[in-house]
Amino acid sequence: MTLRANLKAQVEKDLRLAVLQVLEAGGNEANSRILRSSLEMLGHRPTSDQQRSALAWLEEQGLIRSTQLAESVYRLQLTERGLDVAEGRASVPGVARPAPDG
Repeated sequence: MTLRANLKAQVEKDLRLAVLQVLEAGGNEANSRILRSSLEMLGHRPTSDQQRSALAWLEEQGLIRSTQLAESVYRLQLTERGLDVAEGRASVPGVARPAPDG
């Protein structure tokens, strides 16, 4: 795997973890617009497609649930399994592990 491919994969893993941690910090749910601004505060600036892809992947893994509220707004909920991953009690290949200091 090239350096570029490794970096891309690591950014995707970190973005997925950041999504889970934002939801956990928000009482286990948020809407997709709040998520976007929260991710920017954490240093992630995903495109709309990248964010949708991350959310779809997390939902396929059973880590979040989403409900469409409007054309491009979703209610996102952290599942119990997603909370375990966000807090480092469980790991899922494709999601970065949280730092030991939180």
